[in-house]
Formats: sequence, structure tokens, C-alpha cells
Amino acid sequence: MNRLARIASILVLIAAALTAVTGCSPTGASLKETEWRLTGWTVSSIDPASVTITAKFADGQVSGNSGVNSYSGPYEAGAGGTFSAGPFASTLMAGPEPAMRAEAAYLALLGQAKSYKVIGARLTLFDGGGNESLSFDRSGE
Repeated sequence: MNRLARIASILVLIAAALTAVTGCSPTGASLKETEWRLTGWTVSSIDPASVTITAKFADGQVSGNSGVNSYSGPYEAGAGGTFSAGPFASTLMAGPEPAMRAEAAYLALLGQAKSYKVIGARLTLFDGGGNESLSFDRSGE
């Protein structure tokens, strides 16, 4: 093996090792062991700042506060940014009507998400058409 080929091989191995250690995908950082707070979505009638909606990704589960109730369910985040989540289980507390609408909208959008991207401290989920549906800022660290 010539010197250039050997160097290229070493660089590929280093890149693979770094990807394995950091859990990074082509879309940015991994979702494993991260916590987020909703900051934006496609529901124009409800300001996401008016409710507390969170998402924590750990051990193949996404969980958090969906506005009024706590929720959890399975998720998968694959290579190339593929994403799926649900079905979700939730506590059954009642709350103010606007927060209940926000909760229903959030869980629907989360269940419809098909891809994700993490850049820095921002997580974005996209629907099946590639449209941005949910935006989060990193929290809890």
C-alpha cells in the first residue's frame, strides 16, 4: 500500500471512530441522552412559549411534558436523519383548554415526524414532506 493510500485509510478509521464515540450522524449530533424544550412549530394559532413542552431522548424512549400531561413512547433516530416516534402513553390530567389544544397538536406533530436534524443546540423535526414541524432548544444539561 502506498503512503497516500495508507494515510487515507487511517483518516477513514479515525472519522469512523469519532462518529462512533460522539454518536454523530450526517444531520449533526445524536439524540441519545439529550433534553429539549419546544420553541417553535407549525401550529400558528398557539404560541409555544405559552406552554411548557419538553422532550427527553434516552434508551429508545422519548418522554417529557406535553403541555399539561407527562408523556412517553418509543422513538428511532436512524442514519441519514430518519426519525419515527410513538405510539405515546400519557397521564390523563385536565388543564386549561389552550394548553390541552397545544398538547394534542404537539403529540400529533411528534408522531408525524419523519426526519430530524441537530445543529448546535437546536433540534428540528420534519414531517413526511420535508417541512419543518417542531423546533427545540437544548435544555437540562
